[in-house]
This record gives sequence, C-alpha cells and structure tokens, in this order.
Amino acid sequence: MVLLDVKGLSKSFGGLKAVSNVSFTVREGIIKAVIGPNGAGKTTLFNLISGVLKPDSGKIIFKNEEIQGLEPFQIAHRGVSRTFQHLRLFPGMTVLENVMMGRHIHSRSGFFAGMLNMPWTRREEKGVRQKTFEILEIIGIADLADKEAVSLAYGQQRIVELARALALEPKLMLLDEPAAGLNMRETADIARLITKIRDMGVTVLIVEHDMSLVMNISDEIVVLSYGEKIAEDVPLAIQKNEEVIRVYLGEDDA
Repeated sequence: MVLLDVKGLSKSFGGLKAVSNVSFTVREGIIKAVIGPNGAGKTTLFNLISGVLKPDSGKIIFKNEEIQGLEPFQIAHRGVSRTFQHLRLFPGMTVLENVMMGRHIHSRSGFFAGMLNMPWTRREEKGVRQKTFEILEIIGIADLADKEAVSLAYGQQRIVELARALALEPKLMLLDEPAAGLNMRETADIARLITKIRDMGVTVLIVEHDMSLVMNISDEIVVLSYGEKIAEDVPLAIQKNEEVIRVYLGEDDA
C-alpha cells in the first residue's frame, strides 16, 4: 500500500529551482532513502513534505489525503514526524521531558488547564510520562531519562531526537541526516534503531549522506541531482546506475 505519494513537486527560490517536478511513492512499512550531492534539494523536499515550506506546484498525498499547503502541526496530527539535520533539543529539560514534547498532539489539555493543575490534567500528564518512558525503554535510553538532554554525548542526543519523533506515534517518520557527525559505532547504533523502528510498523523516509548506512538499511532509494529525480530503485540497482555514478564521481571518473 502506498502511504506517501509525491506528484510533480516543485519549489523555487528566486531563479533557483531547488525541487523540480519530483515524483515518487513511499510504500507502507519500508525504509526509503533520498540521496544526492549537496544542493540536490533533499532538505527542501523534506521541508515541503513536513509543511515547513509550501510548494509552487505539485501534490503531496499522505494516506490518500492531499497535505500540501497544510501547516506543520496539521501534518503532524495526521501522523508525520520529523527530525532535523541540526539538533533541536530543549536546553534545561531532561531526556524524558524532551521526548514528552513529541507527545503534545496526543494531549487534550491546553496551557490554561495545565496552569490550573486540574485533577484530570494531572492524570493525563502521568499517562504521558508513562508512555514516554516506555518509548525510552524501546529505544534503549531509559537509564538517561533524568539526565539533561543537552549534557549528553552528541550521539546520545541524536538518539533522544529520534525518540522524540517516535513519541508522536507517527505513521511516517522523516529523518534528516540522522548519522551526521556520528562515529562508526554511533552510526551502527542509529542504523539498528532505524531498522527497529521500521520493524515496529513505522514507515521511514530518510535523507542521509552516509552511503554505507543507506545501502545497508534502505529498501528503496530516490536519487536527486540539482532538484530533479534521476533514479528510483532498490539499493543494488542504484549502485549500478550509470547516471547516479556520474553524479557522485563526475563524468571523467565515471
């Protein structure tokens, strides 16, 4: 079943076409990677899907509903979570509290109800804390729950961000370079977690520069170059694709 269907998506900034007539599908229950050289339009594509940017043209269909033009919180409500290339953890908050922020869309109480400290809001917060702790256990960082998130090692902070995206209980998770800045061991840990998340039933769309990671965990790959899609296939076919080789190695080397 197709979970996400991107049709003819385009976005320009002035005279620069960051994404140009890009189309692809993401089937439910897979890990799909988006790769390409710097400036290929990968992060712009993610920003369009998650509602950070509005497309100039094209459609984004998620669970048979057009979502292009919706606000990020509306897309999150529909089951799309997102991590970013640069860490966005909340300073002064624990790991548990940071991950709890990912569950805000499941809370019925608003700001003023929380300020009044009503009994039902306390019960709801207790439930949120319990569910969040269960997510930390699944991810393997429950022992860090009470640590200040920004005090952790960089690789652990990446895992906290992954846990926060999972806390939303998404159908589709967008991961923007989750292995950026990680060493080999940390990258292997992230790869195992992403695969575990897929096996839990969450579909994953990932932008990543680490080709070893991409080839090891992806079921399918989309390749962008200068904002255009040049290939879409399984990893083995992508590795042998002559146009992809030229984009990465250059015409002479290829």
